[in-house]
Amino acid sequence: MHLLVVEDDAAIADPLVKGLEREGFTVTWVATGQGALDAGTVDLVLLDLGLPDLDGYEVCRRLRAESETPIIVITARGSEVDRVVGLELGADDYVVKPFGFRELVARIRAVARRTAGPRREDGLVEVGAMSIDPRTRRVTVAGEEVSLTRKEHDLLAFLAEDPGGVRSRDDILRSVWDEHWYGPTKTLDVHVASLRRKLGDPTLIETVRGVGFRLRSEP
Repeated sequence: MHLLVVEDDAAIADPLVKGLEREGFTVTWVATGQGALDAGTVDLVLLDLGLPDLDGYEVCRRLRAESETPIIVITARGSEVDRVVGLELGADDYVVKPFGFRELVARIRAVARRTAGPRREDGLVEVGAMSIDPRTRRVTVAGEEVSLTRKEHDLLAFLAEDPGGVRSRDDILRSVWDEHWYGPTKTLDVHVASLRRKLGDPTLIETVRGVGFRLRSEP
């Protein structure tokens, strides 16, 4: 998942970019509104409003006029009026500084889920020959149902929220197991191995060394 961070304060941007990269995101950083408009295609924009060249609201308006790319406004302006204006201009979420890094990552994931492409109108998530029905918790591969444990299904569904995107080991353990998980991380490897075997394709879930796992996005 490719994020664009639009932030003119290097003291904020530098640790934010490094933290997001540790979470498995690809990150481009620009310090101006024009830089944001010229950045090209990304998956999600983190937009500061206090920019040196263009007002952040104007940048948000122009970005929304050009594409449906999700936008999360990050700003010190926390009044209700500021929030309403930002959302009415097309922002998908609004985060007030100072913010918790974990909260921001959770908001990024939530916005990405709301705007994700692989989920069909009937709720099915399809990746290649695999289909996941979150309502019935049924998983099929090439039309054949695959029997999964509850945790195996939760793990697969979590990876399928962002096909091709890297999920860090910590993020997976917090989201699929428990926010305060302190058990052995080996349990994640065991579940991934079991999923690969049951899905009949060991390359469907790829290991990203030193980071975590991702669900292959191509058939």
